[in-house]
Amino acid sequence: MIRKLYDWTMSLADSKHALWALFIVSFAESSVFPIPPDVLMIPMIIARPSKAWLIAAVALVGSVLGALLGYYIGYGLFESVGRPVLEFYGKDAYFDEFAVKYNEWGAWAVLMAGVTPFPFKVITILSGTTQLNFAVFVIASIIARGLRFFIVAALLWKFGAPIRDFIERRLGLMFALFVVLLLGGFYVVKFL
Repeated sequence: MIRKLYDWTMSLADSKHALWALFIVSFAESSVFPIPPDVLMIPMIIARPSKAWLIAAVALVGSVLGALLGYYIGYGLFESVGRPVLEFYGKDAYFDEFAVKYNEWGAWAVLMAGVTPFPFKVITILSGTTQLNFAVFVIASIIARGLRFFIVAALLWKFGAPIRDFIERRLGLMFALFVVLLLGGFYVVKFL
């Protein structure tokens, strides 16, 4: 099923409505869809490098608006679905403790999920569920998704098709390592 979704998403890159398709895929990926917009962005930018910045901007806007939907899903459905399940199992107090801890570090969670291969939709929904400060959530989403999409666009614009393999196979790992190093640096500064 995932392969069919991937192939379908790739076919959208050749469509005359590719920018709209990218917007929709970016929007849906931030809340429910399993295929990341990069799959559509990469062939679009390779085909039209002069539109790299526009393509990245469309992905950014779609993704951040989709993140708002993910936040709403978490915020709106937790009380009606999530909390009764937690109460049934006697775990509602644990969730409240978790929410406090998550919200202390929530901006970092959004930043990390927004630039790494971690499913962004999980964090957008969790942020709504824990009621992470909305302004913090939006700003972190814009920064994270902007970094991700504009770095991909810049690499493709500068190096073209030869960088494609690196982006598809290793860029997620590089972003993850960057985040680990960044957090490690903050830890060292704070505690040493």
